[in-house]
Amino acid sequence: MTGAEGATRSDKADSIVAMKPAEQSLRRPALFLDRDGVINIDHGYVHRPEAFEFVAGIFDLVRTANRGGYRVVVVTNQSGIGRGYFSESQFHDLTGWMKERFVDEGGWIDAVYFCPFHPVHGIERFRRESIDRKPGPGMLLRAKRDWHLDMASSILIGDRATDLMAGRAAGVEKLFLLGKDHPATDCVRIDYLAQVIPSLTTRG
Repeated sequence: MTGAEGATRSDKADSIVAMKPAEQSLRRPALFLDRDGVINIDHGYVHRPEAFEFVAGIFDLVRTANRGGYRVVVVTNQSGIGRGYFSESQFHDLTGWMKERFVDEGGWIDAVYFCPFHPVHGIERFRRESIDRKPGPGMLLRAKRDWHLDMASSILIGDRATDLMAGRAAGVEKLFLLGKDHPATDCVRIDYLAQVIPSLTTRG
């Protein structure tokens, strides 16, 4: 069992992304985002709004991606569910709250994919391998099918080598590493999310 959640958008956002029928068949790139460590500061198994601290620059990054025609897709390992630290319901509640904050800031997230499994520390049905658990590419490949994405033109931002490995395995060519983890594949290291914005405004 893995999950995906659609976007919560304002009326204004809906008007921005409206496409003509001929355009709907065209593949669009995505901005793939890990959650903990990229959208919010990773305090460890965050599952309540009061512990959710947004990373500086995330709202401007997502607004820029929205304006540039990118789908914004969150792909996140959430083994805290499988370990029994919090429930799927709590995760969904926090996700809804998070998406509303983006709408409040003038942007939106198109979809959230999550994997609750862990092969060692998962409890009962959650203890198993899953291609959706990064570094597996499963969540990204499902997003590709669901949203008809152009993976070669897409961008992924992660804070761990496993994020980048998942992106590379799914065919994402532009990989950014935020933080100090040691990359296992070619990527661009960044210290701030704002450093990705030029790649969103200039395709090619």
